[in-house]
Amino acid sequence: MKRADKILITGASGFIGGFLVEEALKRGYEVWAGVRAHSSRQHLQDERIRFIDLDYAHEQTLDKQLEAFAQEHGGWRYVIHNAGLTKTTDKALFYEVNAENTRRFIGALARHCPPQKFLLMSSLSSYGIGDETGFTPIKLSDPQTPNTDYGKSKLLAENYLRKQTAFPYVILRPTGVYGPGEKDYFLEIKSVQQGLDLAVGKVPQRITFIYVKDLARVALSALEKEDILNREYFVADGDIHTDASFAQLIQELLQKKHVLHARVPLPVVHAACIVSERIGRLFHKSMTLNSDKYQILKQRNWICDITPLQQDLGFQAEYPLRKGLEESIRWYKQEGWL
Repeated sequence: MKRADKILITGASGFIGGFLVEEALKRGYEVWAGVRAHSSRQHLQDERIRFIDLDYAHEQTLDKQLEAFAQEHGGWRYVIHNAGLTKTTDKALFYEVNAENTRRFIGALARHCPPQKFLLMSSLSSYGIGDETGFTPIKLSDPQTPNTDYGKSKLLAENYLRKQTAFPYVILRPTGVYGPGEKDYFLEIKSVQQGLDLAVGKVPQRITFIYVKDLARVALSALEKEDILNREYFVADGDIHTDASFAQLIQELLQKKHVLHARVPLPVVHAACIVSERIGRLFHKSMTLNSDKYQILKQRNWICDITPLQQDLGFQAEYPLRKGLEESIRWYKQEGWL
C-alpha cells in the first residue's frame, strides 16, 4: 500500500467509527472521516484526519459532492460505510438512514468515484432468530428473516449493495460490539457496580461479543486482502457466554462483593419496553428500552459461525472478553463514567 492511499470512513464520529479511523491511521492511510456538521469530533483529534460532510439524504447534492471530490482528489481506494442509526423514536427513520442513504451513497459512488472495494458495516440482527432449542450457531447460509425494524433496514442495505456491480464489496455482521466509549453494555457494567444485575427471561441468553479494536482490525484486513471480493462474514471473538456469566465476569473485574442477581420475566420486560418507548415518543428521545430492543432481549441465541472469517482472514481475536472488559472498565474509570 502506498502512503497516499485514501480511505473514507463514514459514521466516523460514532463509537465504532472512531476506532476504524484509529486503525486506518495506524496503517498509514490518508483518512477521510465522514462526519455530519452537528456531530461531535471529540474522538477525532488527530491532525492527520481530513473531514467531509456528505449529504446522503439528497441524491443531487451527494452527486455534486462526490463529483467535486473525484475531480480534486481522485476518489478513495477503500470506503467503509459505517454510518447508521441504532435507536430512533420513528421507525421509518431506520429504513431512511440505514437503507435508503446507503442506496443513494453507493449509486453516487458508482457514478463518480467507484472505490476498489466497499465495506458495509451491517449487523447480526439482519438474520433474526436462530436455533433457540439446540443453540446451533447462525450460519451465513441460513435464511435472513430479521424480526426488528433495525435488522430489516440493515438487510435492505445489504441487498442494495449485493445488486450493484460497480465495485466489489465486503459485508461485516458483528455481534455485540463493546469497548471504551460504548454506551449500552456500559449500562450493565454501571448497574453491577451499583449492586444489581437484572437478566431477562427464564432461559439464559447465549451471547457473543467482539471487542471494537478487533472489529476495526478485521475491517481493514478484509479490505486489504485482495482475494476477498463480494464476501460476507459474521464477526465475533469465537467464545460463547451466557448473560449470567457475563454479569459475573463484570462483578469479578469490578471487585464488587455483593451483587443481587435476578431474572426478570419476559412479560415484565415487554411492558417496560412499551412504557419506555411511549415516554421516548412523548419527549422525542431515543430510549435504550424499546420494542425493537425487546426482540433483541427476548432472543436466546446470539451464537454465530465465524469459521469463514477464520479461514479467509486467519482471524484470531486479540481481545477475549476478559481482556476487552478489563481495558474498557479501565477507560470508563479514567473518564469518570464509573
